[in-house]
Amino acid sequence: MTTDAQRGGPPPGARVVILGGGLTGISTAVHLRASWVLFERDARLGGHARTDERAGYRFDKTGHWLHLRDPAVKQLVDELLPGQMTPIARRARIFSHGVLTRYPFQANLHGLPPEVIKECLLGIVEAKVREAQIGASGTGAPADFEAYCLRHFGAGISKHFMIPYNEKIWGVHPREITAAWCSRFVPLPNLEQVIAGAVGAGPPEMGYNQSFLYPKAGGIETFTRALQTRMTGGQVHTGSSPDRIDWRRRRVEIGGEPVAYRALVATIPLPELLKRMPGLPPEVEAAAARLRCTTLRYLNIGARGKPREDWHWIYVPEKRYPFYRVNVFSTAMSSMAPEGCSSICVEMADRGPITETARRDTLAALVAAGALGDVGDVVFAEEKQIEYAYVVFDQHYYQATRTIFEFLEAQAIYPRGRYGAWTYNAMEDCVLAGREVASLIDRAVS
Repeated sequence: MTTDAQRGGPPPGARVVILGGGLTGISTAVHLRASWVLFERDARLGGHARTDERAGYRFDKTGHWLHLRDPAVKQLVDELLPGQMTPIARRARIFSHGVLTRYPFQANLHGLPPEVIKECLLGIVEAKVREAQIGASGTGAPADFEAYCLRHFGAGISKHFMIPYNEKIWGVHPREITAAWCSRFVPLPNLEQVIAGAVGAGPPEMGYNQSFLYPKAGGIETFTRALQTRMTGGQVHTGSSPDRIDWRRRRVEIGGEPVAYRALVATIPLPELLKRMPGLPPEVEAAAARLRCTTLRYLNIGARGKPREDWHWIYVPEKRYPFYRVNVFSTAMSSMAPEGCSSICVEMADRGPITETARRDTLAALVAAGALGDVGDVVFAEEKQIEYAYVVFDQHYYQATRTIFEFLEAQAIYPRGRYGAWTYNAMEDCVLAGREVASLIDRAVS
């Protein structure tokens, strides 16, 4: 095996440096056998998997519901929080045309206006006929996500949900993004299931997040803090972020002090990493300029009145509403709000500051959807922002990230996590990414 000295890297005593203390960074530290040091910009670890409190109301940083598939992660959670995690069957709804329907929209048309159901059913029948013809002729994959929706769902379902909702969440029209990201996250019911759902005999719950685990108290940060108790063999520095990364000499400069690294695990947003690396090759600079991501603004709303019991969150496709998703934390777990009250998170479609008009329209719509009993029940509505929210999977995405990742890993820099790896994933994926990169590094340095 080639040694660090042969590569011109740092001396053998250099440690693994972890940039970013979100779930991926924490998981990396938990699973590493090699000595490590972790730097986190904020005052506490957790990244987006944190819970804030105001006046007895608790809010995660938008919806953070723990969906587990990996047996080892399930065992880890059981060991960390025995008896403290509650399994919850998902209750998700779509709010459109003034009514609430089951999720996913494409398999649960019952309850919508008859003319909308008719349009959706005719569209998917036509799409299935075309799909059979395309399969026979050997036509390739859809060129973009709009084409994907039209092929699999038809014009009606695409018009009434798929296209407007995804334009809201991604911040660009679906024809600007590829469909490669969606196979795990977008359920594909067959024609029989769609018809059954249109007449009220819908299929069982569909999708990757049919159930989830949630802490009995403290919000999702209870899990994050429990995971931190397994961090051994290293050091944590909060309130610290990299000023500059000398990738040729394998040094990170933090607060004016150089820190040598044997390997660098970067869970901070990929653009933030790259702009701290002077002297990048031109092709990497060009690829970095093509990375796109949306900013998210959301409202944390504390309200009087017991939350409704029939949904945990809703998806809102219609453009007349200034938001695309609403999470009611206190429906999932009553400890998230004072007794008889509601903790609500509203994710806004507009990426700019939230105007008073948007606030007013939002509160009125929450009453219509049943999340609020009355606008007067609102105790506070606090605006929040996530600068890096949704990575845009446009036509440049795969070539740009491939160029960047090949260069970085050749320098013993491992971008991981939702924003380090510049992807779309769930919390469990971040835990798994930390485990994977820790194993990779441990094998390389042994």
